[in-house]
Amino acid sequence: MKKHLLLLLFFISVSSSAFAGEIHYLTVDGIVNPVMSEFIVKSIEDAAKKNAEAVVIQLDTPGGLDLSMRDIVKVMLSSDVPIIVYVAPAGSRAASAGVFITYAAHIAAMAPGTNIGSAHPVAMGGEKMDETMMKKVENDAVAYIKGIAAKRHRNAEWAENAVRESVNVPAEEALKLKVIDLIAPDKKALLAAIDGKKVEVVSGQRVLNTAKADIKDIDMGLRYRILNAITNPNVAYILMMIGLIGLYFELSNPGLILPGVVGAISLVLAFYAFQTLSVNYAGLLLIGLAALFFIAEIKVMSYGLLTVAGIIALTLGSLMLFESPLPFMRVSLWVILPTVISITVIFFGAMYYALKIRHKKPVSGVEGLVDEVGIANTDIAKEGKVFIDGEYWDAWSDEPIKAGEKVKVLEVTGLKLKVAKI
Repeated sequence: MKKHLLLLLFFISVSSSAFAGEIHYLTVDGIVNPVMSEFIVKSIEDAAKKNAEAVVIQLDTPGGLDLSMRDIVKVMLSSDVPIIVYVAPAGSRAASAGVFITYAAHIAAMAPGTNIGSAHPVAMGGEKMDETMMKKVENDAVAYIKGIAAKRHRNAEWAENAVRESVNVPAEEALKLKVIDLIAPDKKALLAAIDGKKVEVVSGQRVLNTAKADIKDIDMGLRYRILNAITNPNVAYILMMIGLIGLYFELSNPGLILPGVVGAISLVLAFYAFQTLSVNYAGLLLIGLAALFFIAEIKVMSYGLLTVAGIIALTLGSLMLFESPLPFMRVSLWVILPTVISITVIFFGAMYYALKIRHKKPVSGVEGLVDEVGIANTDIAKEGKVFIDGEYWDAWSDEPIKAGEKVKVLEVTGLKLKVAKI
């Protein structure tokens, strides 16, 4: 009996280790925005459904949007799956919103050569906050991160300084200050270090079994990568410019179809990106006004004045579009300059060829006959016939012309040509 009991216990222990849950390993980098938030939230929810052993978030971020960060933190704090945030590889950082995400993890780890901090809130979209409002925002952020620190038993004093004073520390100092739990040089060392650690999840205490667990790498996938690329301010700006150029050429040359389709799709994608970014509406209105000036140039011959006004409005609007103290939330000047110069060349080129075509001699119809050269088919005085461009025309002349002589059309009156001898 004892022998059977021991065999049963051995089988259970082997089975439990053999069927240990997977570790879902997420790699996220870039700005904390709605795309990153959706990816992390859905990945954590999926891990819970599949009874994963843990979720590891390898993080590298300069910060991002407060609402997106709070969505991520909310799910992490209520997760029944242990979550490990690992700031890696070397050279990475967890700044601004990344501090809150790291603090919310059950276990926080960093690789050597990384840093964490600088979590002071900033006004987005060019807003100007007075001292009182800024103080309210700052106090709200401090209270939020101190609450997270208390729940995860981390250094609340340092967290407050990271928000109020924008302090930033390397991995080694963060470990000494109890900002993080451990330092690991790579993924393998991380999983070995956290094996056997106890963490407190919503349902109670859990012991991590990570040393021999299978690792499942969770990629963002094509959809998330495309959306994440679109929400980059530089990409969003370029998409909007492509949209404006496409609509301009469609309106100036109705029926081309392709410029209109490409322009419409680009504008829709740009406006999707604007929902995830802090847009300065004054800049957006200036760019819209520039588009109106360009379109008006098609209908009104202003000799370039409307185009010049459009270029000025476009340049000012581009500089103001994403006004933020954070460089990664603004359009790069090295993107604005080539774009504005290219658009200037395109519109002035289009205007030049339009003027050139307007002053060009007609090549068809009655107007196209003037200055054409032909042959007198009969003697011409007050009347006669000429052969021009494969057609016979009635003609007259102020001077006598003999049949077979070359003639030039001076004017067209009805269906008769006035000609002169060459």
